[in-house]
Amino acid sequence: MAGTISRGIKAPIIREGDDIVKIVADSVLAAVEQDGFQLHERDVICVTEAVVARADGNYASTEDIAADVKAKLGGETVGVVFPILSRNRFAICLRGIAKGAKKVVLMLSYPSDEVGNHLFDMDILDDSGVNPYTDVLSLDEYRKAFGYVKHPFTGVDYVEYYKGLIEEEGAEAEIVFANHPEAIVKYTKNVLCCDIHNRERSKRRILAKGGEKVLTLAEILNAPVNGSGYNAEYGLLGSNKATETTIKLFPKNAQEVAEKIQKEIIARTGVKVEAMVYGDGAFKDPVGKIWELADPVVGAGYTDGLNGLPNELKLKYLADNDFADLNGDALADAIKNAIKAKEANLKGQMASEGTTPRRLTDLIGSLCDLTSGSGDKGTPIVLVQNYFNNYAN
Repeated sequence: MAGTISRGIKAPIIREGDDIVKIVADSVLAAVEQDGFQLHERDVICVTEAVVARADGNYASTEDIAADVKAKLGGETVGVVFPILSRNRFAICLRGIAKGAKKVVLMLSYPSDEVGNHLFDMDILDDSGVNPYTDVLSLDEYRKAFGYVKHPFTGVDYVEYYKGLIEEEGAEAEIVFANHPEAIVKYTKNVLCCDIHNRERSKRRILAKGGEKVLTLAEILNAPVNGSGYNAEYGLLGSNKATETTIKLFPKNAQEVAEKIQKEIIARTGVKVEAMVYGDGAFKDPVGKIWELADPVVGAGYTDGLNGLPNELKLKYLADNDFADLNGDALADAIKNAIKAKEANLKGQMASEGTTPRRLTDLIGSLCDLTSGSGDKGTPIVLVQNYFNNYAN
């Protein structure tokens, strides 16, 4: 009778140099033995990106960030455009950027950042007389219009916090507020686009308006600096605070780890599971308005069987429309037969309306992120079972 099962699995505290593939396999198979369940074909073994990067030792310091920023952007005035508001995600990166510049022009979007962290409530904007689509505000103009507001979850005034971080690293700080990235060229033509999902658009618009040296966070630490960690594809994107002067980068070996987990489980059990290294889930908090996805992707690395989108029929649509005259076993049989006979691609058909046509990796990774949490559960491994089953099988 069971449908999809998402099972958090405890693991040892993972340190740099640990064999993450062996630890994942050992932990899953220990759970199988202790908790009395079985592995099946197409079960999905997922492990959070944090422990993969930690085992690989993918770390960098603020000095490493500073050296790369200075080499690539000149070491004078650097525009920092649209960073997210996060002590965990961006604060240490900002320290490194400030170390590599004499002045930082920090341009914040308002009333919120790209992932929904608010500087102030939207209702305040409505009554301010400020036009967020056109107005570029200085710090004094911002304070006059919106005052000093602390984030409701963290208790931090991020404007003051980020300004302080820049100055602590010896750089001059100028804070401006705008919602069109090209506004930065009035202040400097050397720019670091710090948004996550819209970074290429921001870069393109800044270059079109006269930006000269314009990079995204994906282009900082995309190669080692003085032996540091790095990520060739995402650079600083997806990094987290490790200490007050170091960050853990997004794992550079995620695809390799996923494939090796699959091979290890096949070798030890004969069962072909799928495997994934996952980051942030793609969902939004209805109270704080925060969109969780601060990583560049949900699925950092995954096996081939996780490519694609769901291809599902909406059962309530079938019950209310195609088979509205049926009940009981006749209804169940009709729906099962419809599922078995469904086309390989249901796109555009009313019977699939509302079935969330998102990538499998985004859906499964979000489920895993909710299961493992970000606190003290101690389950960086998640086993998802029955995900590919349906009412007909």
